[in-house]
Order: sequence, then C-alpha cells, then structure tokens
Amino acid sequence: MLVQTLDDLWHLYNIIEKDDLVNARTTREVKMNGVGRPQSRRVPVTLTLKVEKVYFDKTVARLRVLGVVTEAPEDFHIQGSHHTLSVGVEHQVAVAKGRWHCHQLDRLGRAVTQQEPIIVVSMDLEEACVAVLRSSGLEVKALIRSRLPGKREVEKRESALGRYYNDVLGLITSFSGDLKGKIVVVGPGFAKERFAAFAKDRSPDVAARIVAVKSVGNAGEAGAYEAIRCGVLSKTLRDLRAIQEVSAMEEVLKRLGSSKGDVSYSLEQVSKDASEGAVESILICDQILREASEEKRRLIDETIRTVEGKGGKVLVVSSEHEGGAKLSSLGGVAALLRYAKHR
Repeated sequence: MLVQTLDDLWHLYNIIEKDDLVNARTTREVKMNGVGRPQSRRVPVTLTLKVEKVYFDKTVARLRVLGVVTEAPEDFHIQGSHHTLSVGVEHQVAVAKGRWHCHQLDRLGRAVTQQEPIIVVSMDLEEACVAVLRSSGLEVKALIRSRLPGKREVEKRESALGRYYNDVLGLITSFSGDLKGKIVVVGPGFAKERFAAFAKDRSPDVAARIVAVKSVGNAGEAGAYEAIRCGVLSKTLRDLRAIQEVSAMEEVLKRLGSSKGDVSYSLEQVSKDASEGAVESILICDQILREASEEKRRLIDETIRTVEGKGGKVLVVSSEHEGGAKLSSLGGVAALLRYAKHR
C-alpha cells in the first residue's frame, strides 16, 4: 500500500493489528567495525515486523508500528530484536494477516476508490475555481473571475457580487448531474461563507451537499490544491466517517432507551446473538480491537466472521470521538438486531 494522504495513515491505524506482519523500508542503527572505539550509524534497510503495538502520532502525522523483526538482511543480525517502523505520507508498506475481515477490506476499498467524488469550490472576492476531487486526483472544471466594481460603487458591487455567486452556483449545478458528491467550500476571507449562505437561499439542494466551509490561504486553483496538501479535505472525509459512526451509536442508545429488545451490548451477549443470526449490524470500538487479550481477540474474530457470514454489517467505531467513548462505556461492543429478543 502507498500512503498518499493523512487519511490513509488513519486507515492503516485502524487496519494493522497485533500479530500482523508489516514490511516496510526503514533505517536501523548498526555497529560498524573499525579502528579505535566502536562506531554506529543508521543505514536504510527493509524489515518485516510481527506487530505488538500501533500508535498514531497526530503531532507529527506519523504511524508508529512497534514489533519484533522477523525478516531482515542476514548481515545485520537483527532478527528477533525489537524495532519501530515510522510510516508517513509517500511511504509504502505491506501488511499480511492470518485473515482479512470484510470490514477491513471495505475500509481499504474506500481509501483507494472514494464512493463519490468531492466537489471543491475555492474562492475569494476576485476569483473562484470549481474542481472535482477523485481518487485519481483533482480535475479543475472551471475558473471564474468576479470583475467586481470598486468599493465606492456599493450598489453596483453588490449586484455584481450576486451575479458572481450565481455563476459559481450555476457551474456546480451544470456538471453535478452525474456528480452528486459532497461539496467543500474553501478560501481566504468571508466570500466562502457568503457563498454558502447564497446557495442556501437560491438552491437548497446544493446547500444541503455543502459539508464544510474551511479557510485556506489562497483562492482559485491554488486554493484547491492547498486544501489537499494541508489536509482540509482528508479531515472532512474523516469527519463524515465520524458522523456515520456517531449516528450508529445514537441509534444503539435510542434502542436501549425504548427497551424493545432489538439491541444488545457486551462481547459475550453480541456473540451469542450473532450465532443465532440476529445481528444486523455490529459496532466495535477500535480500542478494543487493538488492546484485546488473545482469548478476547479470538472471540471478537469469531463473532465478526459469524456476523459477516450471515449478511450482517461490521462498523469499527473510532475512540477519538464521543461515539467511541459511549461505545466503550458499554464494553466496546454493541449490536443492532434484526428482531426484538426478550431476555
């Protein structure tokens, strides 16, 4: 796998587990034979680790994979020793598992091919760029100049500004027939907020697809590319995923409150319901997946296999937001059931 964005690192963090084998290019400090006192230096080397722990370091945007070296060049004599792989953007890694779960492959599928493109509107009071972000890259659809009158011509300026916003809105609607993706509006200043308000008044359908209005230093085509480089778009995708996870968790709590018996929690109870074919969707906190004991891990894997085998869905919930915190308070595992069960 080639890591291309910060979001890719987050996907890897949720995929790599204890006892996986991870292969990557890294550096290793080795002792050098020479005259005088012993010396050492860091040399590039390709290693395979059996994973013990994984950390996502948000401060430096790195994934740290700790484990025991299982494969390395023989002349380094480091097999069996501990090592930490530091994985960042533009790094390549290979991951081997005893078994890939459907939810893990689905996550990889979403990372490689987005389910739908994102429309990026990058604008200020002078220019606007309308582009489409696909997995293959950014495609610029159009560039528009506002040509606003001077600030002293207040009425003419407001009228021209309305036409400018309307032109941008028209561009979005003109090519979005086949592109019903989410819309992100970026740029410096307040033009982006005014455009979002204009869209809400003139085209509620378009406004409903605006999922983020974010600040970047530039407008136009440069601003669209800046939004990619600085992580604005990847964070938006992550936020959308978080909304889905929180929504699923709220449905769990709603069903618990209604006491209809169509929800269950705790690994043991969910596992039992899964074996009976009652589980429609299972929610598992990512922290549980990473920190479970061997015995608990086996039960989790067996439960996931059972749910997937009976046509159920698996949703891994991040512990980074409130949905994950609420799920942790229920033991880290919950399930939405196909029918009510009276216990």
